[in-house]
Amino acid sequence: MIRIADAGSGGPFVASHDPATTRRPTATMTDHQHDPLAAHRVQREPYYQASGDELMLFEAAHARRLPLVLKGPTGCGKTRFVEHMAWRLKRPLVTVACHEELSAGDLVGRWLLDSEGTRWQDGPLTQAVRHGGLCYLDELVEARADTLVVIHPLTDTRRQLPLAQRNELVHAHPDFQLVVSYNPSPTAREMKASTRQRFCALEFSYPGPELEAGILAREAGLDIARAAAIVAFGVRTRRLEGFGLDEGASTRMLVHAALLVMQGLAITKACRLAIVDALTDDADVHAALNSALDAAF
Repeated sequence: MIRIADAGSGGPFVASHDPATTRRPTATMTDHQHDPLAAHRVQREPYYQASGDELMLFEAAHARRLPLVLKGPTGCGKTRFVEHMAWRLKRPLVTVACHEELSAGDLVGRWLLDSEGTRWQDGPLTQAVRHGGLCYLDELVEARADTLVVIHPLTDTRRQLPLAQRNELVHAHPDFQLVVSYNPSPTAREMKASTRQRFCALEFSYPGPELEAGILAREAGLDIARAAAIVAFGVRTRRLEGFGLDEGASTRMLVHAALLVMQGLAITKACRLAIVDALTDDADVHAALNSALDAAF
C-alpha cells in the first residue's frame, strides 16, 4: 500500500496554496513559439512527502511511457503527487478535471468559427499528445463513457489519437504519458475492465498519524502538538466510514482546519467549520461527529 502526502485537488496532503504559486502565470508569444506547453511547466517544486516507493515506481512507468492510474480516497495526495513528479521529471503537466458533461471534443479539440472563417483548436489531451506532456485526467470515471473510449488507442502499443473531425491520426510524441486518477468509493462509478486493464496502478491512502501531522505543520505552519490533535480527530472520523460516512476527513480537510487555527480560531471551531459541518448533512452522523469532537478537545 502506498501512502501519499498531498494537498490537492487532488493528500495526504492538500493544496493549501494557490496553484499559481507553482506554475508560470502567463506565457509569452516567444514561449509558445518555442515551447507550445510552456504555460504547463511546473516552475517550483511542489511540496510532497513520500511515504513509500511511489517516486521510484512512477519513474519506472514513465521511463517506458506506460499509462498509469492513481487510485485512492479524496484528498489523499494524488494530484500533488502528479505535480511533484512533473516537476521532478521536468515534463509539462496538462491537467483536466473530468466530470459527467466532459465530451470527447473537450479533450481532443473542435472546429471554431471566427472572423477569418473556421479553424481547428486542439484540446488539452491533443496538446499533450502532440508536444510530449504528461496529461493528467483527474477523476476519470466521472467522464462520460463515450469520452473514455477516446483514450483507448493511446493506452496500448498504438499510442495514437484519432481526430475524426479533421481526418487526422496523431501519433503520440515520444515523451507523452497518460496519467489518470479516480476514487474507488462505494458511491463512485466503477472503472470498466476494458479501461482498467490498460493501466498500471498506484494505490494511495492516508499517511500514518505522525507523517500526517508533519504535513499539517508544514502546510499550515502550525505547531506539531496541535497538528497532531487535529490528525487524531481526523482519524476518528475515518472510523465512521461505512457507518453513515462514505469517507472520513481527508488530509486536505485537516490542512484547512490547521489553516483556520493559524487564522486565530479555536481548534474546536476550526475543526467544526472545516471538517464536521463539511462532511455530512445527516443529522445523526453530524451529532456523532460533534460528540467525537467534544470528546477529542
